Amino acid sequence: MNTLALVLLALAPGFADSPIALHPENSRYFIFQGKPTVLVGSTEHYGAVLNLDFDFIPYLDELQARGFNLTRAFSGTYREVAGSFRIRDNTLAPQRFIIPWTATPDGKVDLDRFDLAYFKRAKEFLRAASRRGIVVEYVFFCPLYEDELWAISPLNVKNNVNGVGDCKRDEVFTLKHPDLLKRQLAFVAKAVQELNEFDNLYFEICNEPYFGGVTLDWQARVADTIVAAEKPLPKKHLIAQNIANNSQEIKSPDPRVSIFNFHYAVPEAARANLALKKPIGDDETGFKGIADHPYRSEAWLFLLSGGAIFDHLDYSFTASTENGSAKVTPPTPGGGGPEIRKQFHFLKSFIESFDFIHMSPDLSFVVDTDPTIARERTAGMVESKKAYALYIDGGERFRHAEGRRIKIVLELPRERYRLVWIDPKNGPVGKPREIEHMGGRLTLEAPPDLEDVAVRIVVESKNAAK
Repeated sequence: MNTLALVLLALAPGFADSPIALHPENSRYFIFQGKPTVLVGSTEHYGAVLNLDFDFIPYLDELQARGFNLTRAFSGTYREVAGSFRIRDNTLAPQRFIIPWTATPDGKVDLDRFDLAYFKRAKEFLRAASRRGIVVEYVFFCPLYEDELWAISPLNVKNNVNGVGDCKRDEVFTLKHPDLLKRQLAFVAKAVQELNEFDNLYFEICNEPYFGGVTLDWQARVADTIVAAEKPLPKKHLIAQNIANNSQEIKSPDPRVSIFNFHYAVPEAARANLALKKPIGDDETGFKGIADHPYRSEAWLFLLSGGAIFDHLDYSFTASTENGSAKVTPPTPGGGGPEIRKQFHFLKSFIESFDFIHMSPDLSFVVDTDPTIARERTAGMVESKKAYALYIDGGERFRHAEGRRIKIVLELPRERYRLVWIDPKNGPVGKPREIEHMGGRLTLEAPPDLEDVAVRIVVESKNAAK
């Protein structure tokens, strides 16, 4: 897209002053604040709104400082307890918390009365995120994974004065209990109305609905309620649905859903669903240890396979270290910290250095790589005859073998190219290189001692993408 087109798009009233939306030229990506957008974040464990001991200002300041534009927040209908999933200093297991419903003198909640203080805090969070250019994925519900989580849920009949929720925990998010469903949908409608003013917002129906008995027809009712509640309101927000862990082909998409999320996603989750022409997200990582490399490679492989969202679950953010400086240690089931956030910043900058709206996942220009590198550890995107983005994960064997280089053979048209190597861990390597290529095969060697590497190749001819 040329400069004039970008300016006109940014000034268009339908985009510059409206909520984040699907990009009109490529609906696999977003437009936000008048600009083509890919969403990248490194998010605390979703308790920023409901955890009253969590100061979200230094948290959001850190995200902004890293150039991130996404965070994920649970609504407060679900929380955890100390020790849940062996997470240390879990922000979703607060000592002091706020939820959407009002408390009663006997310590229960009234599901027919909403707590305005909760919505005030939610709005403060969204407003602070908006000032920093950060989009919020607001998650309405989450399955009750374990009995101890169901025991503290406000939807449990033991914890509310409304006599609803007298059921098994795997029936909570179904259509089996109309009185419980009524309260769930009333909350959805209330939240949609209260938060309608914000542009930096989209809604996710339910976190990991493939656990805990959450049914598709129940999810459809939630989506219906979002659409109906927004119908008379000035702003319309995108709806996201969490599909699966790892990967799955989406064969019968809900027409009201615009974003399809995966957890711990592999590149195939993006590639298998390109035909949907909707954003595909990897909005939770984890369970690969505390080292950086597994999550760094997950991010690069996913986004360069056509993904539009990547959000790392970053356990270095706690209620006492909201700036993300806490050291992540086992048994916490994931990683986080300043170093990995720096690495995700390099990825976001790399993608934004391209006219990615006009690019498609494509590895056909890669003829050969080192035989020890699996094809599934490579990912690339192409803007035909203009720009090429490539990521290769060679693994630790390249880092530990002194002087060893990742080698690639590309098939490129005759052109003058500008090439830049990127160390995904430390950023650009060396100066840009000009190549006068006569067409056909081009053999390249990456800088030495890198376990993974990316390369940016753009045509330097007149009128080419820069």
